[in-house]
Amino acid sequence: MHQSPTTLAPARPTGPARATPPPLAPRGRAVDWRRWTPLGFLLPFAALFLITFIAPICYALHQSLFRLRRSGLGLTPPTTVFTGLSNYTDALADEAFTSSVVRVLLIGVVQVPLMLGLALLLALLLDARRTPGKRLFRLAFFLPYAIPGVIGGLMWSFLYQPDVSPIADALAGIGLHVDFTSDSWLPWSVGNILTWGWTGYNMIVIHSALKAIPGELTEAAALDGCTGWRLAWHVKIPLVRPALLMTTVFSIIGTAQLYNEPVVMKAVAPNLSSSWTPIMAAQNEVAANNYHAAATRSVILALVIFVLSFGFMRFVNKRGAAL
Repeated sequence: MHQSPTTLAPARPTGPARATPPPLAPRGRAVDWRRWTPLGFLLPFAALFLITFIAPICYALHQSLFRLRRSGLGLTPPTTVFTGLSNYTDALADEAFTSSVVRVLLIGVVQVPLMLGLALLLALLLDARRTPGKRLFRLAFFLPYAIPGVIGGLMWSFLYQPDVSPIADALAGIGLHVDFTSDSWLPWSVGNILTWGWTGYNMIVIHSALKAIPGELTEAAALDGCTGWRLAWHVKIPLVRPALLMTTVFSIIGTAQLYNEPVVMKAVAPNLSSSWTPIMAAQNEVAANNYHAAATRSVILALVIFVLSFGFMRFVNKRGAAL
């Protein structure tokens, strides 16, 4: 006989029935404090950046829009009046200040490429496999940067002084009479001090970038027959392009802020004017208690540095994108 399948009834709980718990009341969304942890590390830097960088710039901009006005015989205290952009027109009409800006720009056009080219050459030599005495030369090249700029300026001042200069005596022995403190030689003399002091620093930066190049790339290039200077030109230099860009921008900023070396050289070069560089010209206004004019010249110098630095970066980035 055919029997139909038996349907099993679901088991029933034998214990006492449990009441269903009521739904929980909605609560506010918990704050994930981990998302705000990086902000805690950035706050100290942001505070220092605002206090030491942004605040002075804003204050200088504010000061550059005012001027002290004296009335009568000068017996009454001067009053501060708003003059707009008149301080800027006066600064741009000042031949001494504009000449100082042009002078520093010309020094940078010649000195910065020579310094960075020498730093790149030294970094490539230190990165080569068959360079003997790498540690000794690395220390020797970096040592001038470890000497403060004022001390370096004093050292070179003795070497430039016409009466006791061994360099001038050596050149005079072969018939070349050179006065390193003359008006025509002063830019070259100051540029030489800058090159001597900062080549080692830029070399260390570029050499660190060369050390970060993966060894597989240089080994693969060597297997393809790209060795020596061809390896440096086609592989190493393109890979350290960010380091070269950074050192160039830093060198532009540092050259525009030239101050220590010319001030120290005034002891052996009395013909060096007190407004030889833009910062020296601004310092002259500070010494004359004309703080508004000094702030104006400082703002103009900051704008020049901003235009040169970012203009160079935009030019390099556009050229790199085109390639």
